[in-house]
Amino acid sequence: MIGTFKRIFNNTGLARKIRYSYIIVMLPVLIFMGVCVITLWNQNKRYDDLIDAAGRASSFSLDFKKDFDYETYLVIVESKSFEESRLRSMLTEATTIVDALADDTSLGSDNGRRLEDIRKYLRNLGTYTDRIEANLKQGDKYEDNIEIWENDVQIVTSLVRETIIQFIYYEIQDMQKMRNDMNAFYTKVFSYVVIAFALITVLVIVISYLISQSITRPVRDLSRATQQVAGGDLSVRADTESGAELGALSRSFNDMIDQINKLLEQVRTEQESLRKTELELLQAQINPHFLYNTLDTIVWLAEAGDQAKVVSMVGSLSEFFRASLGHGRDVVTIRDELKHVVSYLEIQQVRYQDILEYNVEVPEELYEAQIPKITLQPIVENALYHGIKNKRGKGLITITGKSESGCMYLYVEDNGMGMKPERLEQISKKINGIQPPEGEGTDTDTSSEIFGLSNVNERIRMKFGARYGIHVDSTYGEGTLVTLMLPF
Repeated sequence: MIGTFKRIFNNTGLARKIRYSYIIVMLPVLIFMGVCVITLWNQNKRYDDLIDAAGRASSFSLDFKKDFDYETYLVIVESKSFEESRLRSMLTEATTIVDALADDTSLGSDNGRRLEDIRKYLRNLGTYTDRIEANLKQGDKYEDNIEIWENDVQIVTSLVRETIIQFIYYEIQDMQKMRNDMNAFYTKVFSYVVIAFALITVLVIVISYLISQSITRPVRDLSRATQQVAGGDLSVRADTESGAELGALSRSFNDMIDQINKLLEQVRTEQESLRKTELELLQAQINPHFLYNTLDTIVWLAEAGDQAKVVSMVGSLSEFFRASLGHGRDVVTIRDELKHVVSYLEIQQVRYQDILEYNVEVPEELYEAQIPKITLQPIVENALYHGIKNKRGKGLITITGKSESGCMYLYVEDNGMGMKPERLEQISKKINGIQPPEGEGTDTDTSSEIFGLSNVNERIRMKFGARYGIHVDSTYGEGTLVTLMLPF
């Protein structure tokens, strides 16, 4: 029989094993508890009814006879008027108590019949009270009222008192009987609990042995495999023939190891690509052409004797390269990034003073926010070389920003030449990692522009997540707006 149980448990899922064990163990307990609860509920309800009945009966004053007789006598001798007396209210109160007792007492029982008798007696007292009231109104009926009081009222109130005493007496007897029954029931329950506990203990031992064996063995095997993986051995594999859930867990474990190997290879490839991108970025940061043009401008200004502009350009160039180095950090504050881009604009404004103006209006509340180093300069460079230089007249580059809903938005806007819709679409796809169809190329100008923007977008997403990055809007002949979305 144990062998049959083993086969069943080995071929059953872990959740079902646990559910079956709970059902097997808990079902007899629940049945036993249900019987006990129902029995105790009925007995307690009956016991509570008896207590309530006795309590209400005790509220029925046992001095009712003396009080009612005396009140009636005072009315007859005209010490009180009938309206001033409490005869009606006493009868009403007594009737209310009897009705409440009847709600908790079976009508067919002896006490139920006693309550019916008390109702009749109270109705008779009401009749006698009405007769006394009528005689008082007629006058000269004193003797008749005294006769009613002596022969009728006092006898009926005596009957009421005796009946209510009997009612209380038998209610107390029923309570004692109920208590004895409950004591006997508790004794039986205790015996049954001892027997049930012994049977359940044996059942639990058998089931726990079978379930533990079907779980612990494959768990130990899987634990041993995970320890080997933690030690760096990614060639180990778990046994997949371990039952339902644990077999699936072992297969998932093996798949996870395979995926880890793939991811490690992918990470190695991505690291190589990242290092290559960083090298290209470094080369772009120290643009020999930009440096040559700047130094050439400084020489030209020196020869022209414009010492103030020479000092200004050398200072701006020094600040530009100091910000480019950034103390080896790849993330800087908005304050430092703005210093870097302003240095670049100051240098370029000397070179292109006839066509370039700039305006930086970023709120100070954003100054301590984080941004990847050299994010704004490539965008400003694109605005100058691909926007403003291609359009006649004065050009303006504006850098603004704001914070909203936990995000920071920086805007680089120029009033340059702008882009045609097809070129804007091409740039947007490349920025978002969409490769162009085979055979579709880009010109040199567009390639350099795309590289700068996509490099900035990739670095933002690698640092902060895929929801952040840049977005380009442009209207041909009017200008371009680049929006950077960053966490704030």
